Formats: sequence, structure tokens, C-alpha cells
Amino acid sequence: MKFLALVLLIAVSFGILSAQETQMQYFRYNDQRSLNIFETIKDDNTQFNGLHVKIGGGFTQDFQALKDQNKSSSDATKLMPLTDGFNLAMANLNIDVQLSDGIRLNVTSYLSSKHHNESWVKAGYIQIDKMLFFNSEFINKLMENLTVKVGDLEVNYGDQHFRRTDGGNSIMNPFVENYIMDEFATEIGGEIYYHSNFGLLGMVGVTDGALNPSVIKSSVTDSSTKELNFQAPAIYAKIGYDKVLSHDLRVRLTGSYYGCKSALSNTLFGGDRTGSHYFFVMEPTTATSTANAFSGRLNPGFREEVSTIMINPFIKWMGLEFFGTYEMASGRNVNETVMRKATQMAGDLIYRFPAESENFWVGARYNTVTATLQTNSKDVTVTRVAASVGWFITKNLMAKLEYVNQVYKDYDPTNILADGKFNGLMLSAAVGF
Repeated sequence: MKFLALVLLIAVSFGILSAQETQMQYFRYNDQRSLNIFETIKDDNTQFNGLHVKIGGGFTQDFQALKDQNKSSSDATKLMPLTDGFNLAMANLNIDVQLSDGIRLNVTSYLSSKHHNESWVKAGYIQIDKMLFFNSEFINKLMENLTVKVGDLEVNYGDQHFRRTDGGNSIMNPFVENYIMDEFATEIGGEIYYHSNFGLLGMVGVTDGALNPSVIKSSVTDSSTKELNFQAPAIYAKIGYDKVLSHDLRVRLTGSYYGCKSALSNTLFGGDRTGSHYFFVMEPTTATSTANAFSGRLNPGFREEVSTIMINPFIKWMGLEFFGTYEMASGRNVNETVMRKATQMAGDLIYRFPAESENFWVGARYNTVTATLQTNSKDVTVTRVAASVGWFITKNLMAKLEYVNQVYKDYDPTNILADGKFNGLMLSAAVGF
């Protein structure tokens, strides 16, 4: 309630500037209107009427009824006893500013989360869809198909990050949690997008490859190169096709690549500062919310070098939609000389109804990861099956119920995840505006 009161106070304070706050250019809304919206598009006729500010937020409250078990062989691998109840409410604060015609600023902060209980800034970036300041007809024509983003931004690797839960922002996710191997990072850099009128899209990006950059020279020796570790740029790209082929059919297919040859601490598979929405499952009795914030996920630990590709098909036919993921990643830590591998596959099948509003849905998800871990004697496999039902009560208010079953295989007997599994129900309510 304190966070809600704070957001309302800020919103009132900006009341004069935000009289037209809903009229943001080239904008992805924080509510039901952005379901199945990925990158912002150039088909936007919103008029610029001067500088204005939009204050938004995302709030999520879950009720958890999960049970877990393993084959514990010692006190060190005993699981935290669980009970049914509410977990920590998570909250985000979004500030979007229309700075000029075709130029927009976004700053997002985490107000309450599992991993960082205090307020943290997620990222901030500027998106440029027009460059009228050059007074050039050639550049104006060029920008009809281009978008530029610069700043500390969410890396656009793959399509799944557009559908994931990000702290209090869970309204785009038909399920309670993200994928087992959660690809999400914010890094300093820039992205250039090309939008074709025929459905083709492309993007190239370059960042510093780090969540928390440093200007201090590393004193750590890379075990592979035998030289001091250094911060190399991360280079990534996406190419795809996205087209509404008829009134009832939309098809999208994208392929993405991300690569970083050397990093002080790359976090592509561990850049979430909020934590998972499964609390304390498969965690030891000494667990804390902050130290054990990513329950139910698998981080392969590619912190020094990483190279990965992802393919995402999306098909929507009337109310039925399928979103898929196939990912092949390889990487290592600074004390390793050989690249390890991780493969992830996932599929979401969602049916939204009725046709006029699609404000109800039923869905099923299958997600599996096979990975070579530095701390395990053989490859491990983690598999999740989930089913959900949900309701958009309004475009800003949503509720969903999920059943989840997750199984861990081939972990060493001394690992707390050996022959582990958890299952049960999650009830979640969310607000996005």
C-alpha cells in the first residue's frame, strides 16, 4: 500500500504534464493492449503535442501452494519446510517521457522484489524513431523504417523476454513464472532496428556485456587465454518475419544471436534483479529470500564467455496461439578452459476467448533444459509442465491460476536437487498501467 500511495502521489504531482500521458509515440503499453506485441513498430500515427510524462507501474501478488521433495542424504541437503501462503508482493515503477517528436525516454525502477528488497533502478534508455533535428529529408525518409535505442537497456535477445514476468510486471505472462533458463539482462549500449513494410525485421546491437560495469582493470587471469580477463563488447542480432496474413492469422518467426568473448561477469542467464515467483522451492533450510532468489530456475554459469542462438516461432489463428523456443547456448567461467553447453526447448499453447475481447484464457506450457554444469559430474535435465487459466478483469487488472510440476534429473547425490521435484498451485493477481 505504501508503494501504491507513492505512485499515486507522483502521478498527481505530474498531473499537468501528463494530461495526454496515454498518447506516447512508438510505445508498448503496460497492459492487455500489448499482448503479443514484441518490438515497437513504425505504424504509429500518434501526433506529438509537446513534452509529456506518463507514470505507470506493475504490481503482482501471489498465493503459493507448492510442495517439494528430494532424496536427502544429509542435513546439508534437507529442504526448507514450506507452507501455503502469500509470498512477497512485487512492484515496479515506470516513467516514460515524450521528449520530442519521435524521441521517447523510459526509466524503470524495482520498488519491491524478492532479490532486491529495497528500490533499484532497472534501466533507462532513449528510443529514437524520428531525427527531425537534422533537418534532412534524406534522414527523415530513412527513419521511416529505422528505430534506434541507446542507454542502459534490456537486451533484445530472443522473443521470450517480451512475455516474461519482470518483478511486479507480470501482466504479459500467461503463466506465473519465466522459463527454467531465464534469458534476461540489462547492459549499456545501443540497438538499431529495421522494419520492412513486407513483414521483415532486423536488429543489431552492441553493449558492454555487463550488468554492473567497472573501470577497474581486472587482476584475474583467464584460464583459457592465460591473459588478464577484460571486458569485451557483446554483439547480438535478430532477424525475422512478422505478418498478419489475414483477419484470423498472424505468423512470426525470428532467429537471435548473442555473443561475448570475455566479460568481468556476464549475466545473460542471470541478470534478473527481482527473483522468481516460486519462493523457496528446492532450497536449503538456511535459505534467505535475497540469497536464494531464483528458485526453480537454472543458470548455466556462462559468466566469462557466452555464445548462444534462439529461434522463436509464433502463430496466432483466431483465439489460438502458439509460442515456441529452441535455444542452443555454450559458454564458460573464467576458471574454465573448455566451453560447456546448454539446450532449452519450450512451447506455450494458449487459447483466448471470447473472440470480441479475448479477456479469458486457458494455456499449457512444456519447458525442458539440458545443461553441462561445472559443479556436476554429468549433464542434468530439468523439465517443467504447467497449465494456467486467467482473466483480464479490465485491460489493467488480471488474475491467473497455475498448476506446475517440475522434475530434476541426473544431479549428483550430494546436490540438494538430486531426484528433486516440486508441484502445486499458484494464484496470482496483477495490475499494469
